[in-house]
Amino acid sequence: MKSSMAKAIAPETTEVDHSFCPVYEAINVLQEKWTLHIIRSLLDGSKGFNELSRAVGGCNPATLAQRVEKLEHLGIISKTIHSTMPPRTSYALTEAGQALQAVIEAIDRWGRQYLPKPPER
Repeated sequence: MKSSMAKAIAPETTEVDHSFCPVYEAINVLQEKWTLHIIRSLLDGSKGFNELSRAVGGCNPATLAQRVEKLEHLGIISKTIHSTMPPRTSYALTEAGQALQAVIEAIDRWGRQYLPKPPER
């Protein structure tokens, strides 16, 4: 009886749709630790690496460099090397990165509405 019930609930065949799913792909990009923190920090304007590191807070430099490089590769962040002595690098959001402001604001609204506030110290 148990096996026939499981058979009735489970579909006869399982097909996997391998077509492009923008939600799946976007979540894969944004779920990496520190990624949304980096993007949120750059919403205020461009920052040098150390300034970005302070703004993100708690991310080790190697991880930050890796995330920034990936976001640059994906066209979410642009990197500018300034010809000063010593050379200075700054990072800014591209149009694609700026478009994530609405996503971050939606997460903020959801968190404020549904997550408990931490106790005051």
